[in-house]
Amino acid sequence: MPVNAANPFGVIEAALAGLRPTHEQALALAELNDPNDLATLLQAAQQLTLKGFGRNVSYSRKVFIPLTKLCRNVCHYCTFAQPPRNVEQPYLSPAQVLDIARRGQAAGCKEALFTLGDKPELRYQAARDALRNMGYASTLEYVEAMARLVWEETGLLPHLNPGIMTSDELQRLRRVSVSMGLMLESSSSRLCERGMPHWGSPDKQPATRLAAIDAAGAQAVPFTSGILIGLGETRRERIESLLDLRNLHDRHGHLQEIIVQNFRAKADTRMAQAPEPTLCDHQWTIAAARMIFGANMSIQAPPNLQEGNLNALIAAGVNDWGGVSPVTPDHVNPEAPWPHLQSLAEQTRAAERVLVERLALAPAYVQDCAPWVDPALQGAVRALADTSGLARTDDWRAGAGDALPANPPRASASARGFAELEDILALAQAGASLSEENVVRLFDARGEELQAVLHAANALRSRVVGEGVSYVVNRNINYTNICGYHCTFCAFAKNSSARDLRGPAYRMDYDEIANRCLQAWERGATEVCLQGGIHPRYTGQTYLDIVKAVKQAVPGMHVHAFSPLEVSQGAATLGLPLREYLGRLKGAGLASLPGTAAEILDDEVRAHICPDKLSTREWLDVMRNAHAVGLRSTATIMFGHMEKTVHWARHLLHIRALQQETGGFTEFVPLPFVHMEAPMARRGLSRPGPTLREAVLMHAVARLVLHPLITNIQTSWVKMGPDGAALCLQAGANDLGGVLMNESITRAAGGAHGQEFSVSALKSLAAGVDRPAWRRGTLYQHLPDLPAEPYVAIQPVQFLNQLQTLNNPSKEPAIHV
Repeated sequence: MPVNAANPFGVIEAALAGLRPTHEQALALAELNDPNDLATLLQAAQQLTLKGFGRNVSYSRKVFIPLTKLCRNVCHYCTFAQPPRNVEQPYLSPAQVLDIARRGQAAGCKEALFTLGDKPELRYQAARDALRNMGYASTLEYVEAMARLVWEETGLLPHLNPGIMTSDELQRLRRVSVSMGLMLESSSSRLCERGMPHWGSPDKQPATRLAAIDAAGAQAVPFTSGILIGLGETRRERIESLLDLRNLHDRHGHLQEIIVQNFRAKADTRMAQAPEPTLCDHQWTIAAARMIFGANMSIQAPPNLQEGNLNALIAAGVNDWGGVSPVTPDHVNPEAPWPHLQSLAEQTRAAERVLVERLALAPAYVQDCAPWVDPALQGAVRALADTSGLARTDDWRAGAGDALPANPPRASASARGFAELEDILALAQAGASLSEENVVRLFDARGEELQAVLHAANALRSRVVGEGVSYVVNRNINYTNICGYHCTFCAFAKNSSARDLRGPAYRMDYDEIANRCLQAWERGATEVCLQGGIHPRYTGQTYLDIVKAVKQAVPGMHVHAFSPLEVSQGAATLGLPLREYLGRLKGAGLASLPGTAAEILDDEVRAHICPDKLSTREWLDVMRNAHAVGLRSTATIMFGHMEKTVHWARHLLHIRALQQETGGFTEFVPLPFVHMEAPMARRGLSRPGPTLREAVLMHAVARLVLHPLITNIQTSWVKMGPDGAALCLQAGANDLGGVLMNESITRAAGGAHGQEFSVSALKSLAAGVDRPAWRRGTLYQHLPDLPAEPYVAIQPVQFLNQLQTLNNPSKEPAIHV
């Protein structure tokens, strides 16, 4: 159906196809007044919302700080603004501001919402006197000071609603906040005429408000705006207001959210008897906003103003509830209390959506916060965010030794996902190759859907590899930490840019490497894993000599060594093709390759975290050639830093595609980013590793996506900790890796685990989830148990307190520097 101004249904079809309506085409939506027309509009709005946001409906856990209720405007529907005679004091004091903020902090809030009237000092002497007594020249100067105070004292992220601002004021406030907001309400100047709601309110002039929103965009301020419906405006005027906002967003890209708020009549106002907009009218306007802005704009409607009708708002295109406070009332609408968060989650679920927590920034602006947030605040934003740009909801950190949260992610046989998720799970369990979009959908699972994904992965694990939990007795040998590369995530390597990191630079000689291998063999190890920094003076011959040293000392030892970067560098220094050099390594005694240096197999990410390292194609090419000469390898992913879930999906699909081609991977190993000493984390350039949900989910999704081509999913007790590893064993993982004897890369990054985890501890960990443990070789061949060790069956939760009694690490030999 063609799109034209006389054909509103054509506008809907075009919107579904990803085409935004022109000004004239959008105005045609005002013609959709029939109830049947509304049903068509709502159906289209839902489709667009699902396309842009999936099943998630977000909210921000906030504390509401009404800094002043004085205002120079006299809107005829407002009970927030009060004259000086009706308030105890013109402004909250710093102590009062901090008290509110700290109560919010204690309740788990992450946003401090500052709301106030427009520049009351321009109207009231009481405001001017109060500001002068506190030492401030203006209300906005006081806002700046209080936002900084709250941020520095509590860590809450300030979101400011300070009214009309100049460019200079915006610039100053941007330094102490992560986002701001100003409702346009309406761009109809008719509402400012005598007898209309905005008469006598100079700051409600549409040109003034649009200029302020425009200035915010010019200052790259993430901004929330929207319209207030039911003030006497027409539907055409609503669309014109939305189009004015869209024009500003097209210019600057700064509107992170559009609010469609319904007028509520309030006692003791001039509009106390004015009719409120109907629910259908509210739905129509929300759906029109979705058509005008498209799938990816966040559309909000306050849930406390339509209590009991939230399913209708979702059906119209809402994907966000805005800020909801567990501590403070809605001071702008005190007659409408916030819904309890549990009730909000239940009502959202009843509409077949999942309630998720976000920050004061919309997720897309969190994921790309550098252009939008002052550098001083960017690290705090990243520290509070998960990979999707939503709020972290637990304090667990990979490698840190943290106890698990009260309700860790667990599989549930009774949990069910929404229809499209169940279809994806069925495809995965049948061994089909999933699309990138489908894999991202699996990574988006939360709540009951998360439980369903974990259960599906664990059931698939049981069917494919049984109940056994495998492990290998091995030793890690990191033969040098000197490296000429500059990976921003690495705290292990020593180079000119990493001299402040823990520990001295070192390199082991061949005798020391051989001695460590002999010690490991005597303790029952069948594998040594050899990796190091890319020493500027090492050549391909160095790596050949390392293998020879190991095989001469212990001929029966499986040599699992050299990342694709080491292999590539070795081949290049000898001027050999990859395949020929890999053949030489195999001839010297190399038996398999660790699949490290993969990090994230997407060049968009690699350009930031390891720009001088192998590209995605080069990493895959090393593995392809290794498999071609008969060397098996593992595959890894290092996740939880600055990437997105779409990058995880691409990584897994690259691994699956190569495995389908070569069959050379023995296992897949998710490696959560350990951030504590990582350079990019110390500079605030990364997130603090994945959340526990993300870490456990990675194991489950890997099991599903790689089935049936890779049957072994390993969980790293070094990164996950014993309790976290136990969760992963119940979410698709079947292998605990090795005892290691020495692990220094994670320890250098600040990890609390590492060095060694004894066979007794590994067996006990498996027993804690009612699974038998069995000893394997590197290539997953069954090996007999070692002679009996002291063995005590304990539950995973006890591990953090009993590691010292279970483990008996050997003393470090001297290292030659």
